[in-house]
Amino acid sequence: MGRLTTRAALLAGFGGLLILMAFAGFDAVSILQQIQTRNERIRNDFVRRNRTLEQIRSDLYLSGTFIRDYLLEPDARAAETHRASLEQTRRQMDSALESYEKLLPAQEAAAFGVLQRELRDYWRILDPTLGWSPEQRREDGYSFWRNEVYPRRTTMLGIADEIAAFNEQQLNAGNQQVGDLFAQFRLRLGVTLAVTLGLGLVLAAFSVSRILRLESEAALRYAEIAKAREELKELSARLVEAQENERRAISRELHDEVGQSLSALLVELGNLSAAMSRGMTGELRGHVEVIRKLAEGSVEVVRNMALLLRPSMLDDLGLVPALQWQAREVSKRTGMRVDLAADQVADDLPEEHKTCVYRVVQEALNNCSKHAAAKMVRVTVHQEASNLLLTVQDDGHGFDSHRARGLGLLGMEERVTHLGGSFQVDSEAGHGTLLTIGLPLKAPRNGSPL
Repeated sequence: MGRLTTRAALLAGFGGLLILMAFAGFDAVSILQQIQTRNERIRNDFVRRNRTLEQIRSDLYLSGTFIRDYLLEPDARAAETHRASLEQTRRQMDSALESYEKLLPAQEAAAFGVLQRELRDYWRILDPTLGWSPEQRREDGYSFWRNEVYPRRTTMLGIADEIAAFNEQQLNAGNQQVGDLFAQFRLRLGVTLAVTLGLGLVLAAFSVSRILRLESEAALRYAEIAKAREELKELSARLVEAQENERRAISRELHDEVGQSLSALLVELGNLSAAMSRGMTGELRGHVEVIRKLAEGSVEVVRNMALLLRPSMLDDLGLVPALQWQAREVSKRTGMRVDLAADQVADDLPEEHKTCVYRVVQEALNNCSKHAAAKMVRVTVHQEASNLLLTVQDDGHGFDSHRARGLGLLGMEERVTHLGGSFQVDSEAGHGTLLTIGLPLKAPRNGSPL
């Protein structure tokens, strides 16, 4: 009942807090969108109006330049070019005026109307000059430009400046509106944050008390799991030890019982063949030969099975001869070159160390031939004063040693770490693999031998 009450309180509290935070977030996003929309609209309107106004001012200035060049140009062809440029500028100015009128705010209507009237008068005065002859332009052109065109252009540029000032006032007013929205947003956000923080403090105090209690329970569970893990490691070590003992027993049984029986069978077949050699027919001799070959094959199979289970030379001759035999057998079976280098390895190594090194090399060579597609493997065993070092290096495909760890590698690592040793695999795709282990020659404090 207490757990249900606590869970309900936490769900209600955190649910309310999340709802409040979600409401505050949505509200903030909505206000920010409004601010952004209004700011973009104000800025875009200002930019469009200002750009159009600048186009009008530029065209007005150019028109004065073109009419001046037209009036003062003595060459008829060049004057016609200036007149055509003036007409194009007039069309551009009319188009810009139409565009600006669509964007015109109410505050600029009066000034814009004055500008339109001045422009109409401006073009009305200029229209008669476009039909003047070269003599008229030469006689009256300069005085007309100085007395009529230049003053009117200056007046219209002043009107355009007034319109630009109105445009900037509109921008400032819009910025003020955006500032007011920001002030409202800050106030609402401050209230929401205060309420959220108050509720969060209450929930935090309640959650801390519950978390401390759960932490003590978790520590107890962790201790139980750690103990179970140690027991599982001990069980795994005992299973491996039992497996090795069983392999040793089966290997001895195959070698001593089945192997000797088959060898005796071969001897008796030889005696039978010698006794019946004179009166033996060709068909009977063929049957005896088949039986002899089957018996020899069975002897070979039994011998290989016994050696694969556990080579007797590991117990009889030591670690190095067993590794040499293993290297020869792997090379013969797979075609992969295996080089073995053993430096100052004693014959009286502990049984668990010999078994560990032999099994690690066996699994490593199996991986090299089956998965790495290696062509050459170098196995090095080196004994120091207090350590036994083993390295297995191949030229195979390699792999990502930080991510890919199969059961074979995990089994090798478990064997090594149980003896208190170090286990390291260095490999990259396309660069081969280097396996390095180190075994202390002193027996570990806890754990049984593998």
